[in-house]
Amino acid sequence: MKHTIVALMQDHPGVLHRVVSLFRRRGYNIDSLTVGRSELPGVSRMTIVTEGSDVDQVTRQLFRLIEVLKVVDVTESATVEREIALVKVNAPGSVRAELVACCAVFGARTADLGPSTMVIEITGEPSEVDRCLDVLRPFGIKEMMRTGRIAMIRGSLAHEAAPELRADEKPPLLALAG
Repeated sequence: MKHTIVALMQDHPGVLHRVVSLFRRRGYNIDSLTVGRSELPGVSRMTIVTEGSDVDQVTRQLFRLIEVLKVVDVTESATVEREIALVKVNAPGSVRAELVACCAVFGARTADLGPSTMVIEITGEPSEVDRCLDVLRPFGIKEMMRTGRIAMIRGSLAHEAAPELRADEKPPLLALAG
């Protein structure tokens, strides 16, 4: 079963390496890893997608890392999930109209147009991105890059299931740093 884990951590050099090493040591493959700034200064939000039977053990150990402020397995929660993909496909003039029509069905857009290629930007739930890629494959995918999943618990359930740090609170180690 695939698990989606969201973690808040201090934005310090080496934190990403420690998180990835923890998964490696436990023998878990990371299917997707996305990190970015959060709403709190000096705090990053990481979304990790992994597959395994005892992910609880890894999340407990992840929380023990000194820079990690919060860890939540959101797999069973109602979440909003998104992913972005850039896909370069073969696009000779004879198929461009068909490609544009396919893009419209998935809410994708043309990001670049070359003499014989088209770069398509797809944003949506991971399953929607997969379906769009299935439709684009027959045209000939030349290059592709996916961002990885980002996830957030929906609505007010986020506060009940996993209360966030308030914007006026400083994470423990950031408070010590000044």
